Amino acid sequence: MMPPLSLAHLSFLDLPPPEFIQVAAEAGFASVGLRLIAVTETTPGYALMTDSQMMRDTLKALKATGITVNDIEFVTLTPGFDAGSLDPFLATGAELGAKYIITAPYDPDLRRMTENLDAFGARAASFGLSPVLEFFPWTNVPDFAAAMDIATATGDPSIGVLLDTLHFDRSGSDLRDVAKAGKSRLPFIHLCDADVRPTYSEAELLHTARAARLLPGEGGIALTEILALLPGDAGIALEIPQLAQPGRLPAEQRARRMYDVTQDYLNRAYEKLLN
Repeated sequence: MMPPLSLAHLSFLDLPPPEFIQVAAEAGFASVGLRLIAVTETTPGYALMTDSQMMRDTLKALKATGITVNDIEFVTLTPGFDAGSLDPFLATGAELGAKYIITAPYDPDLRRMTENLDAFGARAASFGLSPVLEFFPWTNVPDFAAAMDIATATGDPSIGVLLDTLHFDRSGSDLRDVAKAGKSRLPFIHLCDADVRPTYSEAELLHTARAARLLPGEGGIALTEILALLPGDAGIALEIPQLAQPGRLPAEQRARRMYDVTQDYLNRAYEKLLN
């Protein structure tokens, strides 16, 4: 059965959470991911931990639309990572009703990163949240197998891996590794499409990831093959920023098109998988 769709905040990062939630609901999405911590100096993060008015407005939007929060982001596992400093972030996630926290690997010491992720997982659990580790081709956790190794090494079965179909394809990750992953390790994925080429520079990887993704079926990623290997209850969140697209439609129209095109693609993909 096809799961309800979620919409990742990066798809519309210029929209603060209350407006983003409204756009997602009107397009037909069941849930959203919210970026509470900025990733770069030039992109926003919406600090609901400290902005009480925006937090109230966000909770009001969730109640009015029936939208739920799938995940909050973006926690970077750096050399100086301090799990205790994130308690306000975790408390906010719990109040929002989020399930997962997206974490990112930015520590050259993989053993220390694993220990920090384990400690963070234990702390997050006390707030009813579970971390997922995302991998990126430009980091020292470049592919699905490397992220699975770290998640497994924590010894905590609730710590998952976030499979982003763009990063999966551009890292050369192996479908056989997905087939071997335990159910608890793949709670949801980020779905998008993109052009496929033999090689990419780091600048090209970053540009596509942050600004130039395609809708499912518009590129060359083997999405159906990935979907076929996911646990039956794995969630699907669309992460499709299109900042580089000329003549962009208004947010409401873009979100509706994302939803409709994806639903059509998934209907055809699942029909193919069942036959």
